[in-house]
Amino acid sequence: MAKVVLITGGNVGDAERRLGEAARLIDAEVGRVESHSKIYRTKAWGFEAEDFRNQVLVVESGLEPLALLDAVNDIERRLGRDRTSEMEVKSATGARYASRSIDIDILFYDDLVIESERLTLPHPRIAEREFVLEPLSEVVPEWQHPISGKSVQQMNEELKRR
Repeated sequence: MAKVVLITGGNVGDAERRLGEAARLIDAEVGRVESHSKIYRTKAWGFEAEDFRNQVLVVESGLEPLALLDAVNDIERRLGRDRTSEMEVKSATGARYASRSIDIDILFYDDLVIESERLTLPHPRIAEREFVLEPLSEVVPEWQHPISGKSVQQMNEELKRR
């Protein structure tokens, strides 16, 4: 079994309800949710939009990394994520990001380092995002980034000093 850290987020509709539903589906289909952060309200990152709700989940999963990615993408789709319309909005506005009903990102999968067309682990922008580091610090402050060697808490403190 792998220890996996996910972040769920969304800013369209009843985001808090959807995060709860995502956690329930992850627990039922991906692996046992061992712990989770509180739900954080954060500003959109990289574009102007309604505030997001975000939550980190620590999951024990028997799924291999790409099967895990497929499973969380399927949960996103079932909870209303429409990547086609997101692409249309990004194309029309020139923005890199768009609002979404649900987003589930894999932050860590044990201490694996993977760089492929479909999946990069650990998530490449962890150290840049307060909305990731704050909830991560709540549930796994000592988790060490397998590339930088820094703990989540160290990365969070460094980001706050910038």
